[in-house]
Amino acid sequence: MAGAPFAVADAPAADYGGRVTFSVVVTCLMAASGGLIFGYDIGISGGVTAMDSFLEGFFPGVLRRMASARRDEYCIYDSHTLTAFTSSLYLAGLAASLVASRVTRAIGRQAVMLAGGALFFAGAAVNAAAVNIAMLIVGRMLLGFGIGFTNQVERSSASLIYVQPVLLLINRTPVRNTAAPVYLAETAPPRWRGAFTTGFQLFLGVGNLAANLVNYGTSRIPTWGWRLSLGLAAAPAAVIVAGALLIPDTPSSLLMRGRADDARAALRRLRGGEDDDVDAELADVARAAEAARTHESGAFRRILRREHRPHLVMAVAVPLFQQLTGVIVIAFFSPVLFRTAGFGGNAALMGAVILGAVNLGSTLVSIATVDRYGRRPLFVTGGAVMVACQLATAWIMGTQIGKDGESATMARGYSVAVLALTCAFSASFGWSWGPLAWVVPGEIFPVEVRSAGQGISVAVNLGATFLLTQTFLSTLCAFKYATFLYYAAWVAVMTAFVVAFLPETKGVPLEAMGDVWARHWYWGRFVQQPAKNAEDPL
Repeated sequence: MAGAPFAVADAPAADYGGRVTFSVVVTCLMAASGGLIFGYDIGISGGVTAMDSFLEGFFPGVLRRMASARRDEYCIYDSHTLTAFTSSLYLAGLAASLVASRVTRAIGRQAVMLAGGALFFAGAAVNAAAVNIAMLIVGRMLLGFGIGFTNQVERSSASLIYVQPVLLLINRTPVRNTAAPVYLAETAPPRWRGAFTTGFQLFLGVGNLAANLVNYGTSRIPTWGWRLSLGLAAAPAAVIVAGALLIPDTPSSLLMRGRADDARAALRRLRGGEDDDVDAELADVARAAEAARTHESGAFRRILRREHRPHLVMAVAVPLFQQLTGVIVIAFFSPVLFRTAGFGGNAALMGAVILGAVNLGSTLVSIATVDRYGRRPLFVTGGAVMVACQLATAWIMGTQIGKDGESATMARGYSVAVLALTCAFSASFGWSWGPLAWVVPGEIFPVEVRSAGQGISVAVNLGATFLLTQTFLSTLCAFKYATFLYYAAWVAVMTAFVVAFLPETKGVPLEAMGDVWARHWYWGRFVQQPAKNAEDPL
């Protein structure tokens, strides 16, 4: 792509003799821990809200509705305060993500990471010690601020390390264009790029499964088991703080703040030796950092231009559609859903554990297939299965619980069928919209609008998560079983959108991505075909 600072087509890959060092390994683990923390916080809230001891202390109205002789199964959990306990984390995360880049540039990644870890500790402590709803919400917001800051820092820190040593282990050959610090999507071999960028969703699934297992275990502790579930969020916070203390700030971050000597020392530490001559590599780091800063400036204005219309549409549509799949039902409220479908408290929590394991397994399927079969086939097959599962769930809920939600408890066989359908839905989401909503935005944006595209995607994702989390229980109460029909309709719309408007990007080098959009039947009218080099015989 013309003007791209990170790719020089004819330049050989510089080899600075880097190797896999302790700092490189710790930094990669730190990047993964962002997904673990996010997944844990997603899973823990849904399980806690299904514990009677938690509801008794903070939401006694829900317990009274559960004990009522005439009750609407769809409306038992309808409480804006209860959903605020869950959704407040994502509102805080959205606010933090909007300022994280600026704060990071001002004080450095290590300082922000330490602050994020401290926020996690504080949030976990406040939640574990909560005696009223205000403390619960404040604790969740502190966790949200921690997620907003540390996720931004971890991704940029991992990407701003010279990753040639890691890729050499995989490729056994030098990787082209690794002469400067670049994003993982930019350095991963095109044929494996999808698997690399699915890693965040994989670790998110691990965190979610861990949370469900914790909830299942602590539910057996009377009166204070929920405190242990919420307090254990301090464990991943400890990982963040320890990691921030073990690794130096990134060379590029230090250079941007005028600390050249510290940047040289940090690069030597990353490369595994105090006597290594890293001046040549440091010069490349400085050039790449300056180029990245140049492209960040004005990126939000550039993405509004006509030639970037498809990128702007995808930056909004892909994360928004991910939330409109109805995954909100699964990720946050699966124990609530299972109790509505007739499971007891412990059985509902075990159902959530099974669901988390299914989702994790399906993400592994996505990693194994995304670069073999492509993005579009996974989107389409996942969408078809999700629609079928939601239609079947709506039929069971409508016939067994009834339109008014006042029928007797659902027969055991139908309850098991709801669990099976929910697992099938979770599996299809896990190989399609779950990971691909991270993969696609990571690879479709040209470098001149990449920072803006990624920023918009994250903001839309967190904003949509907040709105849908806050409104789901009210939607379930108002729409009854038709809630699942509502989400099925959205999945049908987004599957059609993928078929019509999302080109296949499997195996396409990032520098050739412009050709993909230019050849598209619709987006080609906005994106100009890149001019060919006059000396290029092709």
